[in-house]
Amino acid sequence: MLCAHMRGAKSVRISLMAATAIPIDTISSIDPATGAVVGQFEKTAPSLIPEIISSARIAQNEWEKVSIRERCAKLRILCERIMISRNELADAVVLESGKPRVEALFADIFVALDSAKYWSKNAASVLRTQRVPHHSIAAKAKSGYLVYEPLGVIAIISSWNYPIAIPVSQIIPAVAAGNAVVCKTSDFTPQCGALIEKLFLDAGFPKNLVTIVQGGGEVGQALIEASPDKVLFTGSVVTGRSVVEACGKKLIPSVLELGGKDAMIVLADADLDVAASAAVWGSYTNCGQVCLSVERLFVEESVSESFAALCVAKTKKLRLGPGSDPSTDVGPLIRPQHVHRMSELIRDAVSRGARILCGGNPRPDLGPNFFEPTVIAGVDSTMKLFQEETFGPILAIQSVSDAETAIGRANDSPFALAASVWTGNARRGEAIAGRLRAGAVMVNDAISYFAIAEAPHGGCGASGWGRTHGNAGLLEMVQTKYIDMDRLPRREKPWWYRYGADLERAADAFLLFEFSAGIAAKLGNARSALKTFLRDHGL
Repeated sequence: MLCAHMRGAKSVRISLMAATAIPIDTISSIDPATGAVVGQFEKTAPSLIPEIISSARIAQNEWEKVSIRERCAKLRILCERIMISRNELADAVVLESGKPRVEALFADIFVALDSAKYWSKNAASVLRTQRVPHHSIAAKAKSGYLVYEPLGVIAIISSWNYPIAIPVSQIIPAVAAGNAVVCKTSDFTPQCGALIEKLFLDAGFPKNLVTIVQGGGEVGQALIEASPDKVLFTGSVVTGRSVVEACGKKLIPSVLELGGKDAMIVLADADLDVAASAAVWGSYTNCGQVCLSVERLFVEESVSESFAALCVAKTKKLRLGPGSDPSTDVGPLIRPQHVHRMSELIRDAVSRGARILCGGNPRPDLGPNFFEPTVIAGVDSTMKLFQEETFGPILAIQSVSDAETAIGRANDSPFALAASVWTGNARRGEAIAGRLRAGAVMVNDAISYFAIAEAPHGGCGASGWGRTHGNAGLLEMVQTKYIDMDRLPRREKPWWYRYGADLERAADAFLLFEFSAGIAAKLGNARSALKTFLRDHGL
């Protein structure tokens, strides 16, 4: 039995499956494979959030004085702690998200480890003070440089589908840059949240520098109302709009990852067997509960039937079951309402002419949250399967006449997170990737760029804005400051008061000298331009 001590009401322990009267100040940890309550974790009282933010600010004020190299040394210790705890972490991910353990290791634990390792080596160089060369003659007497300063306290509101990878890979660059973090992990994965806070404490990070708060939307709302210096949100479009509205009222900057409707374009010259394996994995990994999941497949019609047949054959070989079973390929959905939604999406598609090639049914015999991996063909843009984020194990195929049509239809979506192109011609694939509206495009692979620490992650449109991961993600965690040093501190500047007709003529001559294309014009105005620098200001 697990019970985490968070802030708020007194800790409670409720034995397994004995939750006849759940206290209102706790969150139930539920195993999606069985629906069983496996633990109770204390909610954070919204009224305590201002105090938590205040404590984080005190911790951050001291932390930013620590050199970045010392911060990076702490990240190396964190990496060691994650390795030591990897089995405990993976068990928690499986228990609360339902995904197979191999996915917990590859997609959650690997990403957390790699983020800690990468930024421990590279954060200092990315945030190093940078010189700013000046091209203009008017600025040659100045020396400029950029410095990167921590923002302060960053609020992270995270999701349940990758309950270790997503929050940890955002917390790490935040603290490397000198910030404190208050992170609300999902109320579906409270055990994972509690373990994250413990990781940072065990690695020797200061108390209150990384704080996990537990609860639902009311805690997230209180977190924004407490005025952190930035908000990172991962979740649905609907909730994202509420987050933006709340941040907007306080002029709090934000980074939003609101999901995707990722397109996969399969051209006739692709290796169909490999592409079909990718489509199956890309559609069903984590039971399709992935923002980067392959949700719209556009296949050239000359190979669409062959490709669909391969997808069906591969799908039928997959083993559906609990994530704790090593033989399981596809685990359960997170909650019963998600099962119901899969049935509704398929019903809508079939009513509009789509054809189920395999799967398509709930599996209550296995548990309350299981749904068969499904291949469905004949899908078009009128169907909810191509309009709304699916977030479930449905592989939806649309046949297209050619690559141009595929590009147009792939771009015809409010979402723009990621995409993939499958072809035997790498140059052609790269050219198509450049034309797709997405934050990232993979050629002959899908999804896995999320595990590349250097690769920025994020989209535009309904997929949100801003970036996490990579240099772009680290720079989201800092305030960029430009500092200018004047090399002629004892001279008044030409553009200062007083004004007059002589200065007007001199200023015009300077413009002609600086911006004229011909050398004659430059030389002809050089003497007059010089007067702007040598004039007597008369003050």
